[in-house]
Order: sequence, then C-alpha cells, then structure tokens
Amino acid sequence: MHSVVSRSLKVFTTTLAAALLALSTPALVAAAPQQGQCANRQAPPPPVDTSEKPAPGKQVPAPLAVPAVPVGGNRMAECGLVTPDGALNPPDGNTAASWLVQDLDTGAVVAAKDPHARQRPASLIKTLLALVVVTQLDPQQPVVATKEDAEQECTCVGLVAGGQYTVDQLLHGLLMHSGNDVAHAFATALGGADSAVAKMNALAAKIGALDTRAATPSGLDGPGMSTSAYDLSLIFNYAMKQPEFAKVVATKNFEFPPAGGKPAIPIFNDNKLLGVYPGFLGGKTGFTDDARHTYVGAAQRKGKRLAVVMLRAEQKPTKVVDQAAKLLDYGFALEDDRAVPVGQITYQPPATTPADGDPSVLADGGTGHGGTSAAAPAAKEDPFGVTGWIITLVVFLIILGGFVVGHQRKRAAS
Repeated sequence: MHSVVSRSLKVFTTTLAAALLALSTPALVAAAPQQGQCANRQAPPPPVDTSEKPAPGKQVPAPLAVPAVPVGGNRMAECGLVTPDGALNPPDGNTAASWLVQDLDTGAVVAAKDPHARQRPASLIKTLLALVVVTQLDPQQPVVATKEDAEQECTCVGLVAGGQYTVDQLLHGLLMHSGNDVAHAFATALGGADSAVAKMNALAAKIGALDTRAATPSGLDGPGMSTSAYDLSLIFNYAMKQPEFAKVVATKNFEFPPAGGKPAIPIFNDNKLLGVYPGFLGGKTGFTDDARHTYVGAAQRKGKRLAVVMLRAEQKPTKVVDQAAKLLDYGFALEDDRAVPVGQITYQPPATTPADGDPSVLADGGTGHGGTSAAAPAAKEDPFGVTGWIITLVVFLIILGGFVVGHQRKRAAS
C-alpha cells in the first residue's frame, strides 16, 4: 500500500508543479521585456545644444514611466531589428536609429527596429497637434494671426500679423510646409502654448502613446520632449483615419490667401515622395539638431496600405526619403510573402475625461469624428488574476489528490 500511496503522491506533485508552471509562465513572459537594456529605453539621447534648457525656476521633467508590459506586444520591447522569423534583413543604407513599418488597415506591425526606444519627434509632433485641431476646431473657423505667431522661429509659411485664415487653410500650412508660425497660431486658438501642449499630451495618453510627451506645439526641442517609432506609428495610424488630415497630407500644391497687403502665398508639399513613389498617400518630415531627421509616410499597393516611421536618421549615404521608400518596398515584400506580424498597433480606449476636463479629445474611445480603429482591441484585465487561479487550482488538486489516495487505500485494503 505504501508504494501505491507514494506513486499517487508523486503523480499529484508532478501535476501540481506542471500546472503552476503553466499558469505562471505568461506572467514571466510578460515581465521579461522589462529586463532588456536597450539604448534610450527611458529617455532620448542627451541634447547637443541648449534648446532643451528649462525656463528659470523650472526643471526638466522626469522621463515617462516605461510600461510594465510593452504596448503592441512583447516583441515591441526587443532591441535592434524586429523582423518575422525567416525574413530577410531590411535593405542596406538605412540610417534611422528607430523605425517601424505597419499595415494601416489592420494595425499589424510588419517589421521594426527599436520600436519603443525614446527619441525626439521634431516636426512629426505636428501630427499630434493636427489631431487635436481636427477634433476641436471647425475647418471653416476663422483664426487671426498675432504678431507673436508671425515671429516664430522658422520653418514658416509666412503668416501676416492681423491676417485672417481658416482652420483648413492653416492645416495645409502646418502639414504641407511644417509652418511653425501656423503651429503657434493653432496653439493660440487652443488657449495658448501650454494649453495646446497639455491637450496634445492628453490625447497621446488616451490613445496609448505612452512614450510620447510634447514639449512644444511645433516640435522644436524642449525639456522632456519624447516619443518613439511605435508611438508615432500609432498617432499616424489614427490620423490617417481622419478625412481632413488624410486629404491635407495628400495635397501637393496649395495657395494661402493674400493678407495684410501681401500677395497670396503658394506652398508646396515638402514630402518628396508625393507624386514620385507609386501609390504614395502622404506623410510628414521633420528635423532639429537634437532629433536629427524624422519621417513618416504611407503608400498603397495591391490593396495594401503601409506606413513607415523613421527617427534619428541622417541624409547620407542617401536621402531619408529614399531610405523610407526602400523600407516601404521591404514592407510590401513581406506582405506579399504573408509574413507573420511582429506586433500590433493598439489604441487604448479612454477610461476617464481628460485632465483638462475637455471630453471632446477622443471621448468616443479613440474614434474621433466617427473614425474607427482597425487595430485589435486592448486585452481586458482579468479581475480574478493569475494568483487567484493558482490558488483555486492548488485547492482543487489537493482535494483530487486526497480522493486518489483514499481510493487507492480502499483498493489495497480490499
């Protein structure tokens, strides 16, 4: 009988250990990416100039917290290249420190490099400002430019102090020509620079762009400025679902109306792939000394719409737009091969009204003006938790073990 009981207890112990391992493994896997020591996991590289020096009496904000579970999937926490198993490496000549290629319709991350590394956005942050604008301001609302708007550090469209423009006209100047004067005018219309930045950061947090903190409306470097290739991909994914945004970034030529006795101003889209790369849908460029060259662009081919984000890139050995074109080609090739995605662009639905009390910023859970997120919904939290299931299983197995031992004793006695 002793041997029967021993065998029963051994089976019970082995089963319990296996069950505990099975239940605890997901938690361990989820926590594993935190152990990585990727460069710039918490903050961008140190600034090369004094542009991020805080105002007197203020301090540089602490880096944003790194989420315990990487947004977009575990592979999004990896360092270096993140590509499908068995896939060829991306084309040579890419200088970006971080980049990501996504499917705009499904939200699938096709391939990436250091997707959650913290970098600076430069003028790509104007995409976030544009999202606040299209969710809060009417396209035909008039905006009168101030003297301060007209005197911003350029790149500038050429706003005239006292000149009256519509929100739609200013949006063209913001996204086509990256006008810092326009960014300031929008900030003024949104309640001032501090208010505009707060709205931008509230929007970023609501949709799950947890690496992103705007410091200026225009993307000029400022204390605490931060983003990532994943976050800008998420922001651009959402932006391209807004008809006003998508229309403007696809516009090649536009004319600003005459104002203040000055003639009309023709502006041209500074995204050089527009009209050159087959199926190009539009995008945005950026540059500062600290951020270096930044880029986002999208294209359509064979019914697939892909977008690329590049951060901290250089114009040599080839221009950044040419590097972006090669990454788009690479992404389309992976799509043709039906490669398994390495991550997912995931919108986080808002749980509460923004801190500024304005419910118009994505109060519908990330769909804005009737748009919808094609990304997979965020996983729901299990209120019972892993620990609860482990305790329940332990109790069940103890009861089962007692039943088995009792049954074996009865058999031995008979």
